[in-house]
Amino acid sequence: MSVELRNQIGREEFDYPTLMSALSAYASPRDRVTALLRSGTIVRVKKGLYVFGEAYRKMPYCRELLANLIYGPSMVSLDYALGYHGLIPERVEALTSVTTGRARRFETPLGIFVYRPTPNLSVGVERIEDNGSAFLMAAPERALADRLRDDRRDGVRTQREMERYLREDLRLDAGGLAAMDAGVMEELADALQSRKVRLCAALVRSLGRRR
Repeated sequence: MSVELRNQIGREEFDYPTLMSALSAYASPRDRVTALLRSGTIVRVKKGLYVFGEAYRKMPYCRELLANLIYGPSMVSLDYALGYHGLIPERVEALTSVTTGRARRFETPLGIFVYRPTPNLSVGVERIEDNGSAFLMAAPERALADRLRDDRRDGVRTQREMERYLREDLRLDAGGLAAMDAGVMEELADALQSRKVRLCAALVRSLGRRR
């Protein structure tokens, strides 16, 4: 059954209707799902969302795509996206996203998925294709804007304080910061209604003039 199922489902990540369709020839497909979970052939990420167990994978599953699917509408952003774009040195374990829904946290067999609320998902989003998977990821400017908005500390008032905060507290790559698009940051400041993002946009524009 395991090999047959693997041949019917081409992707590593799949939902409950796809699984039911692949098991439709069996008299009790729900009992088959229970057996597949117990044997480790498939792994339940959350209710209605699965990946194949390690022994049956043809390629690595895509955590970023799973983040989009676990809770939505959402896109990968914040610290994970900053790390993905090479803007911070730390490896980020939890996969962080922003959503127009409520803040959520999911602890799954595949790791922790964290969702922070945002008023807007349309500005600064990229569709990234990687190894046959496509997912929504924040552009560098958007990832930083979301990080700034999510940080509730209110002590940053000037461009100098913002630059110190970005470089010392966030340890943001200086070259990556200078290469950001000030116009996009300004658009994000309006979309996210954030004073700190607007201050960051002014800093990015100032850094651009120094180059």
